[in-house]
Amino acid sequence: MRRGEHPSGAVVGGILAPHPPHLVYASNPPQNEPRSSGAGAWQELLAGYQRLRASLEARVYDVLVVHTPHWKTRTGTHFLGVPHFSGLSVDPIFPNLFRFQYELDVDVALSQSIHDHARDAGLSCQMMTNPEFRVDYGTLTSCHLVRPAGDLPVVAISSVRTAFDYCNEAGDQEMLALGRATRAAVEASGKSALCLASCSLSHRHYTTEPADPEDPAFESIHNENQAAWDRHILALMESGQSRRVFDEMPDFTDQCVAETRDGSLSWLLAAMDFPEVAGQVHGYGTVIGTGNAVVEWDLSR
Repeated sequence: MRRGEHPSGAVVGGILAPHPPHLVYASNPPQNEPRSSGAGAWQELLAGYQRLRASLEARVYDVLVVHTPHWKTRTGTHFLGVPHFSGLSVDPIFPNLFRFQYELDVDVALSQSIHDHARDAGLSCQMMTNPEFRVDYGTLTSCHLVRPAGDLPVVAISSVRTAFDYCNEAGDQEMLALGRATRAAVEASGKSALCLASCSLSHRHYTTEPADPEDPAFESIHNENQAAWDRHILALMESGQSRRVFDEMPDFTDQCVAETRDGSLSWLLAAMDFPEVAGQVHGYGTVIGTGNAVVEWDLSR
């Protein structure tokens, strides 16, 4: 398949698309009420998203499929099942940075199909059909940063608590099944999908916020252990070793208190069928001590 050619029924790429609300705040979109001064923090991550969007301009896809750590469900994996949502999203930790008016179209047919494929694979699943549901900020932030125009429908998938209730390995195996179900449903749909894992890598936060949240002097990785693990995982991605990333995920998650415990990255790797193509790291940076990377896998290569 040539780059830019419209595929039929395929996961055409995957993105590790971290969702710090700070990045939306720093971009000053009209949908966000707080206004940034542009003081200089988070510039590498912002530039990484800019490089990603430039790369995606040559790509053709019909829908964004996003797995989010911030729609946490206890009774199985849930899928948005209403055609359109709108409202005000307020970050519970950083309401001073993120008060975002959103409009979101949902590909309900594809959402239902992924649900059905996952259910047939033995997973506990449910469609979320409450029209008053407030879409989580992880979904909104990642989708906005990847495609600010907001002109494509979305499939949003919750994060089930298996890894927290049992162990990392159990959570990753469930995400393996969910990723395979996602891929099968996309292929059966005849649509081209770009899959987004809305998560950071290392995730140990600073617990105090500076008076000026945009102060670049405040931003650094929480500790060298976090940084070393992030470098290792990114090196594996860049060398096309996605299966090894998955195999080492339980250790990475424990050592780095990583947000990967919620399953987004494991799901993404499985949905892409563990590609040996190199992941392109568009940017890496810190937000309140956490390590965040913008990584693209172009499966048309």
